[in-house]
Order: sequence, then C-alpha cells, then structure tokens
Amino acid sequence: MSHSFDPTILREYDIRGVIGKTLGADDARAIGRGFATLLRRAERGNNEIKVAVGCDGRTSSPMLEAALVEGLTASGVDVVRVGMGPTPMLYYAEASAEDVQGGIQITGSHNPPDYNGFKMVFQGRPFFGVDIARLGELAEAGDWLEGNGSVEDRDVMQAYIDRMLEALSGIEPAALSALRIGWDAGNGAAGPALERLVARLPGENFCLYTEVDGHFPNHHPDPTDEANLADLKKLVADKNLDFGVAFDGDGDRIGAIDGEGRVIWGDQLLMIYAEDLLGKLPSSTIIADVKASRALFDHVAALGGKPLMWKTGHSLIKSKMKETGAPLAGEMSGHVFFADEYYGYDDALYAAVRLIAASVRLGKSVTQLRGDMPAMLNTPELRFQVDESRKFAAISEVEARLSGTDAQVNDTDGVRVTTSDGWWLLRASNTQDVLVARAESDTQAGLDRLLAQIDEQLSLSGLERGPQAGH
Repeated sequence: MSHSFDPTILREYDIRGVIGKTLGADDARAIGRGFATLLRRAERGNNEIKVAVGCDGRTSSPMLEAALVEGLTASGVDVVRVGMGPTPMLYYAEASAEDVQGGIQITGSHNPPDYNGFKMVFQGRPFFGVDIARLGELAEAGDWLEGNGSVEDRDVMQAYIDRMLEALSGIEPAALSALRIGWDAGNGAAGPALERLVARLPGENFCLYTEVDGHFPNHHPDPTDEANLADLKKLVADKNLDFGVAFDGDGDRIGAIDGEGRVIWGDQLLMIYAEDLLGKLPSSTIIADVKASRALFDHVAALGGKPLMWKTGHSLIKSKMKETGAPLAGEMSGHVFFADEYYGYDDALYAAVRLIAASVRLGKSVTQLRGDMPAMLNTPELRFQVDESRKFAAISEVEARLSGTDAQVNDTDGVRVTTSDGWWLLRASNTQDVLVARAESDTQAGLDRLLAQIDEQLSLSGLERGPQAGH
C-alpha cells in the first residue's frame, strides 16, 4: 500500500492544502504513518513512543485528526490527544512531557477557512524541509512500519496557562492590576485558552471573538494585516485601554496596538522584548529575520546585545536559536520565540504575557515604548507572482549583478541591500510562487529611490513589481 500527495501541499515549514481539493483524510492517514515510522526508526530501542496531537477550530480539523490518529497508531506509536487549542499548546504538550517524543498540530493557521494543514515537532526540534519531503518519499514507496498504538486523552490547557503566568512572577501585583488591556482572538483556536488566561490576569481585560468558529465570521485571523485590527482599535479607543493584542488563527503569531491605536509590528515588539531581556541577560544574541527594521538591529546593539539577522521562516529561526543559544528571536510576521524562561517556540499568548511583564519592568507604558521608537518609513511586505521556475534564479541574477558593484549586500536570505537611503530586500518565498520585497528609509524621497532600485533589478531579470499576490 502506498500514497501520493498533491505536490503543492508538502511545503518548506509545514503541510498545507485545500480541503476536498488537495488535502483529505487519506493524506492525514499517510502523514501519520510516515511520521510514526520516522520516529520509531529514530527512537530505536524505545518501545513506548508517544506523539501528542492537537487541532485548531476549523470545520475540517476533526476529520483530519481522526485520520491522522489512525495513521499514527497503525504504524505503532501511541497517541496523546490534547484536543482543540492553539498550536503553542500542542508545542507545550510535547516540550513539557517526558513521555512524549513528537507532536502534530492540525491547523490551517491564518489561511482561508477551506484550508487546513499540519505543523510538526520531532524529538524536540522543528520538523520541516527535508523531513517533510521524506514523508512524501515514504508514502510513495509505502515504506511504513506496522504496529498497533494506543490512544489517550490528556487535558493540558490548565497546566499550559499556569506555565505562561510564571512570566509575571516577581512583579508587584499593584503594578499589574492598574493595566487595562483589549484582546482579539479572531474566532481562532486561541479563544478558550485566552478566556482562561485573562480570568487569572490582574487588571481589566476586554475580549473580542473568543468563540471558536472555523468560518471566521468577524474578520480574517491574520493580525499582520492592519485591516484585521479595526475592531481591536475601536475597542481600545472606546474603552480608553492601555493597549490591545490580537492573535492569528492558531495562536502562534501576535499582533498588537498601543493606546493610541498605532500598530506595533513584529520587529517593534522585538525591540520592547529585547530591552527588557538585555536588562537581565546582557550581551545576549537576539535573532530577527531579514525583513526586520534597521531600527531593531541598531536598538539591540545600542543595548549591548548581539543582533543576528537570519532567514525568514519559523522553523529556520527556531533551529538557529538552538544553534546559537539565543534567548530571544522574532519575525516581522509576529512569530516571537522565547527560550529565556520558556521553551523556544512561538507562542503568541505567552508573548502577550511577556509584553505585560516588559512594560511593568521597564516602567513605561506600551504606548510610551512605541512612541520612543524612531519614525521609519517602510513598505509593507510586497508580494508578487513569479513563475516557480524563475523565483530563485531571479534572486541569483540580482545578486550576481550587484556583486560587481560597491553595493552593501547581505545574502542571508535573498538580497538585502543597504544604501545611504536605507535598505531594500528581495527574496523568494519558500512556500509560494512569489517574490517578496520590502524597503525602509528615513524619508519618502529615499524610499522612492529604494523602490526604483528594486524595479530596476526586476526589469533586468525580465520581471516587474506587478500585481500583488495574496498570502
């Protein structure tokens, strides 16, 4: 018996597809069989291998979960079902339990309602890239181990909330009780955990859309799109709150606004976290992806930290953290990773608690911390369609042309070029047939010149910064 996946669903960082078109129960079963086989082969001599399984609130998640569990047990591993919740709760179930060797969350993240997919952890490390490709090879060959695993249910939500709240230990309760915060779960999987969390937080907390609904009736659950923060902005303004926090569909990416309704982007949140962390862990390495503002890298250096620019992608960042021992990392997309006093995975609820802690410890409101940041002019992430066969080649062509000039080029992930005007970035997406561009300057004229340089390079490669591609 073998299985062939639709080639579009085995992506760099996870598995994701459209239910009924590119992804179904047979795929979930094959993923379970392949994952269990790889884990048993890696854990030779261990006869009690367990995999934690969780899911988000999409309408297709129960069906995929049932098939995934079938596949895992059919290849001889035991399953610990942790139920519906945010992806980081699944990560917690895997990281905190000594008897669990792997974890799989069924989630479509921030994609439209008809999408779903899988995020995986293998022996405490991210499972991505060649790992995911290996699942496809095993399925094609039908190279699966046989077995008969068991299934148990384990309620971890309370322990997960307890663990997050440890971030506030040692902070004066009076300082916390003065805070008034708005929260928007976006009808995503973080809703029930958020309700339990705010019930135990001091101060006043006001929640939006904590009821899980896989149709996302109020707004799309992607806090990196400012349009999706409109309801949270209104809540913060109407009730005169200190700040607001929003989550994506599976609770691993955070969005935030200050008391004046200004968005605090991923790299700006990292500036706040870095200032707090470097006060107690001086000289630490702090990682951010290539899309992050120069202001962040300058801020970390000015505080005595060691800024490290790395590749975009939550799995790539997590791996680099383990390699360097960095206690903190983050991405523009709102993934924030704390290895300091936590497990090193991306958890938006925990990041929200750390934002509260940072504000109190630094003695500044979130609004003041946001207001103190340098005013930079930058583009949003510009994404445009390019043929799959051309995307990496085009980046190589740009790099080759610039190598013969005096341009200051960082090739960590694509091409990031620094000039007297600021910087611009051009990189190929690992998950879609798009190129991603971004630019930042102190002035509008400078920004225009940087965008003109991007356009020039694209033109020389026979491309243009044409129609925007969606996520």
